[in-house]
Amino acid sequence: MKKLTLLRHAKSGWDDPVARDFDRPLNPRGKRAAHRIGEYLRDHAMHFDHILSSPAVRCVETIEHVAQGIGETIAPAWDKRVYLASAVSLLDVVQEADDRFDSLLLVGHNPGLEDLVLMLVPDRTDDEARDQVEEKFPTASLAEISFPVERWDEVRADGGTLSLFVRPRDLDPSLGPDQA
Repeated sequence: MKKLTLLRHAKSGWDDPVARDFDRPLNPRGKRAAHRIGEYLRDHAMHFDHILSSPAVRCVETIEHVAQGIGETIAPAWDKRVYLASAVSLLDVVQEADDRFDSLLLVGHNPGLEDLVLMLVPDRTDDEARDQVEEKFPTASLAEISFPVERWDEVRADGGTLSLFVRPRDLDPSLGPDQA
């Protein structure tokens, strides 16, 4: 069994005058949301054998604030291929993961992460979590997909089960849309 958890970076600051999209930092709400997601991971004893992340500033800062919420250091492997990657490119990254890792956390961007969930999890009439992802995969949200496989290169479209979808607003309503 392999478990893939996807974390979209937290809300970034569009008002920050940076020259490149890559350099956009988190805004205050994004920092709070990432910290709250970290607390959720700690409270639910969620651990990962390996963490891969886009090296974009907003992903780096998301991981820093998640780590503060967990209360421990997180040391991801930075992978430039994850930056603004499509679902197909992200699937390539997942399929290349080392098989000694059973649980993988992938930190990245939309629309790639949302599209990856929709690619990997079959559309069933009774899957409320998948329907929520299809509606929107908000910033700082977590999606956990389980696969009945022994190797990452066996992960295929429609081969997973979405076992968890958590949005920051599910944990703290003040982190929802149109909130300060």
